[in-house]
Amino acid sequence: MRENIIEIENLKAYYKIMRGDVKAVDDITFNVRKGEILGLAGESGCGKSTLAGVLISRKPPLHYISGAVKVTGKDIIHMSKEEFRKMRLKNISLIPQYALDAFSPTKKISAFIMDLVQQHGIKVERKFLAKIKERLYFVNLEPSILDRYSIELSGGMKQRVIMVISTILDPEFLIADEITSALDVSSQRFVATMLVNLRDEGIIGSAMFITHDLSILYQIAERIMIMYAGSFVEIGPTEEIIKKPRHPYTKALIASLPQVGIQYQDRRLSGIKGTPPSLLNIGEGCRFRYRCPYRGGQCEKTPVRERVNEEHYISCWRWREIGSDNNA
Repeated sequence: MRENIIEIENLKAYYKIMRGDVKAVDDITFNVRKGEILGLAGESGCGKSTLAGVLISRKPPLHYISGAVKVTGKDIIHMSKEEFRKMRLKNISLIPQYALDAFSPTKKISAFIMDLVQQHGIKVERKFLAKIKERLYFVNLEPSILDRYSIELSGGMKQRVIMVISTILDPEFLIADEITSALDVSSQRFVATMLVNLRDEGIIGSAMFITHDLSILYQIAERIMIMYAGSFVEIGPTEEIIKKPRHPYTKALIASLPQVGIQYQDRRLSGIKGTPPSLLNIGEGCRFRYRCPYRGGQCEKTPVRERVNEEHYISCWRWREIGSDNNA
């Protein structure tokens, strides 16, 4: 059994606004193992990026409420800001959503990288500069890119530069938050493959790949966790989640994906009827029940986390009755 790099138990983190608490991450439990790429999927607004924010910054109006969060065995929630600053980039790092907008148009790439790493107390000496150039080669970029401005780079090139920066200290755990959403299909595949290569070469230890695109996760993730409306839905081996999903929401997500070789006239894509609930002071019950075709009276109570098998867990009262047939 591989050791856990990340251990999260019953985590709750809410956005505190004038009208109440937005329960964006509500009682989430999972782990990430050494050497693993864990996929995290769900609709926009389900809490994926908020979960990343809890692990990296917890900036207001996001507030930690309760639960345990350990990175390499260390409690990051209750450590000082200075202790956590030392862990960032080295123990835990993030490729943020909208990272392509992070560059200053008036700075060359070299100046941007130097300013960033110096903020973490790192001197950009000859040896470190050689490491940066080596990493640029690794992601198929020429070192000459350091003398260019961000406006001169394509979206794919910018994303690869961000990957280099976020992994320059060989982090044990990397969070990749929607890093392919602004890219074309070929660039998406390249960036996703690069993440796997970074893991395989030992540049990063483990990763959590956040996306709404299950087709990408099917290619690179060992396990997939599904979130819905701030809560845990299902987690399990990628092959099981994609081919034998148990939760009605997971089944609906997969049914909405186009399949190779299936013509429109043979089978139309099915969407998920309705919209996610408001997370502002949301009450008891399964949060998917208003959109679920299998809804029953028991669904008015919040479902408990149950074990399907050794690696597969689910939060649904009726998963045994529903089965794993995608066409059910």
